[in-house]
Amino acid sequence: MEQTSTSRLTAQRNLLSEAKQLEREVNALYSLLAGMLGAEKLVLKAGKLEALNLLRSQNLQERVLGLQIVIYNNPALKEVPAPEAIPEILQDLYDELAEQIALRTVEETIEQKVAAKMQEKHDEYLLEIKKQLLKEEKGPENPQTLKKYAQLEKLKKKKLNRFVLELLRPQKLEEIVGQEKAVTALLAKLASPYPQHIIIYGPPGVGKTTAARLALEAAKKIKASPFAEDAPFIEVDGTTLRWDPREIANPLLGSVHDPIYQGARRDLVDGGVPEPKPGLVTEAHGGILFIDEIGEMDLQLQSKLLKVLEDKKVYFESAYYDPTDPQVPKYIHQLFTEGAPADFVLIGATTRPPHAINPALRSRCSAVFFEPLTPKHVEAIVEAAAAKLNVELAEGAAALIADYTTEGRQAVNLLADAFGLALYRRRQEKDPVVITQDLVLETLRAGRYVAHAVKKNLAGETVGKVYGLGVSGFLGSVLEIEAVAFAAAEAGKGMIRFNETAGSMARDSVFNAAAVIRRLTGEKLHNYDLHINVIGGGRIDGPSAGLAMVVVLLSAIKGWPVSQQVAVTGEVSLQGQVRPVGGIAEKLFGARLAGIQTVLVPFENKDEVPELAGMRVIPVKTVEEALPWLFGDKVRGISIG
Repeated sequence: MEQTSTSRLTAQRNLLSEAKQLEREVNALYSLLAGMLGAEKLVLKAGKLEALNLLRSQNLQERVLGLQIVIYNNPALKEVPAPEAIPEILQDLYDELAEQIALRTVEETIEQKVAAKMQEKHDEYLLEIKKQLLKEEKGPENPQTLKKYAQLEKLKKKKLNRFVLELLRPQKLEEIVGQEKAVTALLAKLASPYPQHIIIYGPPGVGKTTAARLALEAAKKIKASPFAEDAPFIEVDGTTLRWDPREIANPLLGSVHDPIYQGARRDLVDGGVPEPKPGLVTEAHGGILFIDEIGEMDLQLQSKLLKVLEDKKVYFESAYYDPTDPQVPKYIHQLFTEGAPADFVLIGATTRPPHAINPALRSRCSAVFFEPLTPKHVEAIVEAAAAKLNVELAEGAAALIADYTTEGRQAVNLLADAFGLALYRRRQEKDPVVITQDLVLETLRAGRYVAHAVKKNLAGETVGKVYGLGVSGFLGSVLEIEAVAFAAAEAGKGMIRFNETAGSMARDSVFNAAAVIRRLTGEKLHNYDLHINVIGGGRIDGPSAGLAMVVVLLSAIKGWPVSQQVAVTGEVSLQGQVRPVGGIAEKLFGARLAGIQTVLVPFENKDEVPELAGMRVIPVKTVEEALPWLFGDKVRGISIG
């Protein structure tokens, strides 16, 4: 009995070992088939032959049937083989698969040789044709090409006069009006042996680009400056620079022209050699790269530019570059291994405020601020341009232009338009050209210009009206805020109506003002129906309207008239403190354009106040300090309890 049990156990083990061996062979055969066809093609072929489920079956016999169908390409096979027949079937399948692999290898080799021969014959044929054509035509020229060449030569001889902006553009730093401090700061950063990267902030048309261009020429003459006499000034507009994630083209940093997709030089394409194309940062090596409107650049491109500023090089990559290829020229080897030099000083210009610039870029650059132009500055620019045009300005013409713009560039354009109109209206060529106020007005009407800063009615006192200050970008403006109060129909259930476009933070200023007024006078705003309006629909989204809200609401509730010769700005806390706000310089410029001569500002902003002739700026710490300037003796002794 024991011998019989042992024999059975041995037989079972042998059967199990044979089954595992067959399974290994089936798996090996499947792997070989997948390697020949590819995994995806094998799945597609098995699906078409309706054998995919058989190949994925857990039953060994069904898998063998699936292999038979695919290898013999015969979907008519339906009989599942018996277990004892599998070894012989597998041997037949091995032989069939080996024959298919050998046949495929021979076919591929022949196809490659045929393709190579065909390409060789094609190239030889094209070369012979070109040689024959050149021989017949006696060169690359023919009547059509010669005619086009003659047309180009004729076009080169035709030239218009210089553009007026090119003629009237400042040629020296001293000619840039109203920016003496900014120009000095710009030169100081470039004259050092260790020049700094710079971002110039300022409104449009005040001379940022011209100052950067002229500053390089001035820096070349300073011994301590590192700029050579031939230092380049490369100028580009940031709005035209976009990051290409495929890196096919990058005019700023450079890119690689691969021989297949983008097409390098022909002599490189034939050898399969990629060609690096250095960008503007390499052209600016040893000089200045000026990017106008740098705040509009793509953020990805700004990040790439930061890397270049640190490395002072641009590195190129390409899957086609082979450092061991003897056909690669030396300069391409060097560009790929060492990078392209890009040691330059970056000067960016923007009309955006500093917080709108990439913080990483901003931290690597010094800031230079160009101020808004005053009417006197604009008049000086117009007078200088008139001298260059050799025309006479009638009295009041320059001042009229200054009323309609704060941009030097636009002022020059208006003068140029009036100059053209004067030439058109001139009766005789020998008559002098005079730019009169009538010519300027006609030019303004044709261009649909509106006065930049409307003069305010600053006479006397008015109940429920105060002048606040706002700023947009680098341009300040005066906002007329008015309010009217009526007794609520039911005590404690008054309503407050406010401009929908004024902004959420301006609404919060109303509620802060309500708390301060209650502490000052005991009055509750809920006992009144209040309507607050910003004349002209100006947006005052920000905390700087707080002091103006306190004044206008207090005036409306109490009936106290407000002095119209004073403008205010400042955030108000619930304790009645006047807190600092931004854009003080711009707001004061806007106030002066409107003719306001007294402005109340937060005490903590006093160091930001520029020197403005004819304007009195009063720093205040609390609401109690501010109110007498607006209400006079009516509020003497009033204080927050």
